[in-house]
Amino acid sequence: MQKVQRYSFQRTFSEVYRLTPEADAWRTGGPVTPVPLTVRPQQPLLARIAPYPVFHVLAPLREVASGTLTLNPDKKVWSDRAIKGVGPHFAGFPEHELATIPLYDVQRLETAQQAREQKPWTDGDARAVGHHRFRTFEFIRNNAGFIRATVRCDAPTRLYFVFDEILSGDDVSVTRYSCANVVTYDLTQAGTYHLESFEPYELKYLKVMVAGGACELLDLGFREYVNPDTERATFQSSDPALNRIFEAARETFKQNAVDVFTDCPGRERAGWLCDSFFIGRVAADLCGNTDMERMFFQNYLLPARFEALPQGMLPMCYPADHPNSNYIPNWAMWFVVQLEEYLQRSGDRATVDALKPRVLELLAFFKQYENSDGLLEKLPAWVFVEWSHANKLVQDVNYPSNMTYAEVLACAARMYGMPELGAKADAVRETVRRQSYDGTYFVDNAKRRPDGTLALSGERTETCQYYAFFFRTATPETHPALWVRLRDDFGPQRKQTRKHPEIHFANAFIGNYLRLELLARQGLSAQILEETKGYFQGMEALTGTLWENDTPTASCCHGFASHVTRMYYRDVLGIGDIDAVNRRVTFRFAEVPLTHCAGTIPVGKGAVTLSWTKQDGEFRYAYTVPKGFDVTVDTSRLTSLVPKKCVSSLVR
Repeated sequence: MQKVQRYSFQRTFSEVYRLTPEADAWRTGGPVTPVPLTVRPQQPLLARIAPYPVFHVLAPLREVASGTLTLNPDKKVWSDRAIKGVGPHFAGFPEHELATIPLYDVQRLETAQQAREQKPWTDGDARAVGHHRFRTFEFIRNNAGFIRATVRCDAPTRLYFVFDEILSGDDVSVTRYSCANVVTYDLTQAGTYHLESFEPYELKYLKVMVAGGACELLDLGFREYVNPDTERATFQSSDPALNRIFEAARETFKQNAVDVFTDCPGRERAGWLCDSFFIGRVAADLCGNTDMERMFFQNYLLPARFEALPQGMLPMCYPADHPNSNYIPNWAMWFVVQLEEYLQRSGDRATVDALKPRVLELLAFFKQYENSDGLLEKLPAWVFVEWSHANKLVQDVNYPSNMTYAEVLACAARMYGMPELGAKADAVRETVRRQSYDGTYFVDNAKRRPDGTLALSGERTETCQYYAFFFRTATPETHPALWVRLRDDFGPQRKQTRKHPEIHFANAFIGNYLRLELLARQGLSAQILEETKGYFQGMEALTGTLWENDTPTASCCHGFASHVTRMYYRDVLGIGDIDAVNRRVTFRFAEVPLTHCAGTIPVGKGAVTLSWTKQDGEFRYAYTVPKGFDVTVDTSRLTSLVPKKCVSSLVR
C-alpha cells in the first residue's frame, strides 16, 4: 500500500502489503505484469567505496511466549510526529488520507493471556497462529536486517510482525522505540506466501500477531544487513565478560557501518556527526582501513551548498534533507575534531585540504556569535551537549560548547597552518577557566542579566567536567583536586554510592565515553577495565549490543558505543598506537587484573598481533607487525612484573 505512515521521523514509509500467493513469482521466473516506468532525471553515480554487506539468514533462537489477543477499539493510542507532523517541512501523507494505520491497530490488539515459553526453534519447525493469537520469538542478539517468513493460510488474514530490541514487561512494545515497529501483510487468499521486508529493521524479539484466518509459520528468520570487514579483528582475554563486551561492541559497529557511519540501524540509519568521531576510530581498528571514513567526509564535499541551512553551517547528519532548517552547531564542531584525527590515521591530505573552505566558512559562522569576551553566546538551533540534564543548560553562554569551540580552533590551526587560530583557542580556554570554574567544579552555563552582565547559573553537570578535561580546558595538573574527585568518586558506581548528589549525572552519549578517554590519558587501564564492565555488562547481557543511553529507553545499538573496542585494544591489551601513515606501532603495557590477553588489529592487508601472559613474576609478550613497521615497546607501567619478549604467540 502506498498511503501509509512514515516509519519514523528520520526514515521514510512503514511497510504494509496486500498480497496474493503469486506476489513473489517474479523472483523465480513466474509471470509478471508490466507497469509503466516513472522517468526521473539521471544523476551521476559515485563509485562504490563501502563493502558489500553480509546477508546471512538467522533463525530464531527460541519461542518465548504465546497467547491470545483482545480488541479494545476505545484504547487511547500513542502517536507521534511521523503521523501528526506531516506538513510543508515534513513529507508524508496526512493522517486522514492513510489507507490503514497498523501502529494503531496493534496497540488496540491487547495481550489478553500470555504463556511464557522456552521452545527452541529448529529447522523444519512449523507453528500455528490462529485468529487473535500471537507467538513471540527471540533471536540470538539484537540485530539489523530484514524480517522473512514462509506462511500458509487457509483463508484471508492480516499478519502483523511487531518487533523491538528488548522485551518490555515480558511483551514486545510497539511504542518503546518511538517508531512504527510493525510490518503488516494482508494475505488475500488461501495459499503459501514467501515474505520478506523491503526495509531493514533492528530487533531481537519478533511478535507474530494474526487477525483473520489461521496461519502456519513454515519458516521464520532474519536476514542480516551488516558490514563484513571486521572478521580479521580479534580480542581474547582471561575475563569472559570483557570478551563478551568486545563482541557486543563489534556487533554494534557492524550494524552501524553498512553504507555510511550511522547513529543507529533502526530508528534513523543516519550519518550523524559526533557519532562518527567515535565510529571512525573503530573502523580503522576493526577493518584496517579508513575507506568508509573517507567516503563519510567526501559526502560533505559534494553539494555546492546545504539547502535550508545558514551559510557556513554543516548538516548535523548527511546525506539527509533538512527542510525544517534545523541543525546542531556542536556537531559541526565535532566534524572538525574528527577531520584532524582522520588526517592523522589516513594521511589523506587531499580530502582535508578540499574541506578547508568548508571549515573556514564554519568558523566564520561561529564568529557571528562571539561575545565581547570571545565566547560563543546564544548559539541558535539545537545546541546539544549530551542526552542528560546538560542539554537543559545550553543558553546563554554554554561552557561545554565553548570548550569544544576552543578545540575546533586548535584543530584548524594545526591542520591548515594558521597559528592565529591556535592563539584564539588558548584565549577561549583561558576565558572559560576564568568564568566557569567556581573553585570546585566547572559550571555549565551563564545567563545574560538585564543589566548586560553575565551570571553563572550555578548548575554543574558531570559531563561539563569531562568536556573541560577532554578538550584540554583543564588538565590534572591545572585542576588536580577536581581531577582526583572525578577519578575516584565518579563513574558507574556513583548511582549506588550517591556521592556528590549536587552534580547532575552523565549519560552514555557522550559523557561516560569521555570519562573513559580521560582515564586512558592517565594510564588507568585497570580502572577502565572495571568501569567498562560496570557500564556495559548489563547491556551486553540484555541485547548483545551497546546502547545510546545508560538505560534501554532509546536505541539499544548505537554506533558510537562500539568505541569500547578501541579501549580494549589500547588500554587493556596494550596496542597503544598504530600509525599506518608513518608505519609505526607503539605497544604500551599496563598491569591489569587479567592472566592473559591477545588480539589482532588489521592494517591494510596485513595485521598487528599482540599476546601476553603473566607467569612466574614475568610479563611475557609476543607481537608481529607488517613488514617495514617500526616498533616501540613501553613497559614503564609494569611495576611488579618483569617484561620478557618472546618469539611466538602466547595465547591460543
